[in-house]
Amino acid sequence: MTRWALLLEYDGTPFVGWQRQATGPSVQSVLEHAVAQLAGGPAGCTAAGRTDAGVHATGQVAHVELDRQMTPGKLAAALNYHLKPHPVAVLRAAVVPDTFSARFSAIGRAYRYTILNRPARAALHARRVWHVPSVLDAGAMREGAGHLLGRHDFTSFRAAGCQARSPLRTLDRLDVLPDGDLVHVVAEARSFLHHQVRNMVGSLKLVGEGRWQPADMARALGLRDRSAAGPTAPPDGLFLTGVRYPDGLFSAG
Repeated sequence: MTRWALLLEYDGTPFVGWQRQATGPSVQSVLEHAVAQLAGGPAGCTAAGRTDAGVHATGQVAHVELDRQMTPGKLAAALNYHLKPHPVAVLRAAVVPDTFSARFSAIGRAYRYTILNRPARAALHARRVWHVPSVLDAGAMREGAGHLLGRHDFTSFRAAGCQARSPLRTLDRLDVLPDGDLVHVVAEARSFLHHQVRNMVGSLKLVGEGRWQPADMARALGLRDRSAAGPTAPPDGLFLTGVRYPDGLFSAG
């Protein structure tokens, strides 16, 4: 039995999220179906992050096991064939040790949230951005984001139903990058709480609109109360862009 790591991209719009659920199609279920076509029977897979309904990925990582010999390129091509017509693609594949876990071996995760900041609604980027027509001050948002860097109790920025045992997390990066009509919020940490990125973005929007001062981000953080922070940004603009591992994965070739 060979354990494989898979680098995935997907459009989260038609899915109930990564995790298999009875309420509709999930990314996990369509990937497991594709793997099963090669395995000749039921197959399981584990991902680095359980993205929510409507959340996308350009750098998700999952691991699967197969009892057959294939090259990385042929495995990716075969899985992509069986993934059709779903908006999920295997970008790379790599053999990994049996001890590797896409979830527990990860030492860093990166997300990007994109806001479309213009009066006109999205046409080309529909369902991949949060349309905010009011003018945002990206500089003020960046200043506010700085108050969240480091290790903190992020109770104010996690979902009420978050099942993590501790609200403590170390936020390594939270940057606000204007790009024409777009405003990107980039977040990096070893791990995130449920809805943490979307809740931080919802609060940063208030800063950008001038409804909050940048220091209000620190105030909300210190209160350790979800009601003290801003609203949860919609899932559309959120992408899981990368997962880091100690020895790296998917080397060139």
